[in-house]
Amino acid sequence: MTTANAPELTPLPLLQLSTGFSSFKTFAAAVEMGLFTRLADGRTMGVTEVSAEFGLPHRPADLLLAACASLGLLEKRGDGYGNTALSEKFLVEGRTYYFGGFVRFYDKREYPAWDRVGEALRTDKPTAWNPEVQDSPFTAEDSQMLQLFWDAMHCMSTFTARALGEVYDFGEHTRLLDVGGGSGAFPIELCRHYPNLSATVYDLPHVCPIADSKIADAGLSGRITTVAGDFLREAELPAGHDVILYSMIMHDWGEDTDRELLARAYEALTPGGVVIISELMLNAERTGPAEAALMGMNMLIETTAGKNYSETEYATWLRDAGFSDIRTLPFVAAGANGVVIGVKD
Repeated sequence: MTTANAPELTPLPLLQLSTGFSSFKTFAAAVEMGLFTRLADGRTMGVTEVSAEFGLPHRPADLLLAACASLGLLEKRGDGYGNTALSEKFLVEGRTYYFGGFVRFYDKREYPAWDRVGEALRTDKPTAWNPEVQDSPFTAEDSQMLQLFWDAMHCMSTFTARALGEVYDFGEHTRLLDVGGGSGAFPIELCRHYPNLSATVYDLPHVCPIADSKIADAGLSGRITTVAGDFLREAELPAGHDVILYSMIMHDWGEDTDRELLARAYEALTPGGVVIISELMLNAERTGPAEAALMGMNMLIETTAGKNYSETEYATWLRDAGFSDIRTLPFVAAGANGVVIGVKD
């Protein structure tokens, strides 16, 4: 029912929801063909040039360029198209913050799995991998997909770490343990910003070489080390750290596992040490924000028990594990909307 002052409801919001896939698949196709890399350093190309260089018929080339421009990925310059500042910084392969790995990972793995989301809802089983033949989605069986995954996570985690470093002062800490730290993006960024901080990346044996390479490229091999292990199976975390980070880890597992991880953090921390949970967190009512709720849906297709939790749930688990002085620090980043922090007395 509408009133005289209220705008009439239309199906436009539903149309926008329905057609969202077309934006992503256009974007993914342009990344896959290397369009933005070819347009690096101020180069422009018209429809005829794109048609010839990429072996496309004239009509598809024309449609692709117009669509990418409409999405803010390209801009018109005279008769040609060039990268926007966003594309130049994040979509040129080989650049420090290349985001193309994330796009390709979602295109090759997540998109097909989401096509079966109804099946995941009915069965409560992941559709991105088969738990009957794999121990977890993080095994190294598909090396190409693994590389795409860590390329995807590294860029997103770098900027999330930067946001974290701006709202929380790591200057009082000397040794960080990044549990499930992957490619080492968080320690790299935080150690760059805090010169007195050193760090350990604790992850699976086949992941540590990826982190070692990223750490070496950043010139931080003397301050950041890796320790191979499985935090789900080993009873104790590496000791001797005064801050432990779980970034985008808690949403992969069920409540019992997460509580156990926090208990292990409490045991491993030095007195006065801090545990930090960095996540896309739901509000207490579990009505949003959308990015957290939809990441929860992604956990349905990717994990056997994972989901996105609220800051209230994390605070309760921290308190039950023995932590005190629990607080939440919100921020805006691609990989998290804040952190929940607890202190070991």
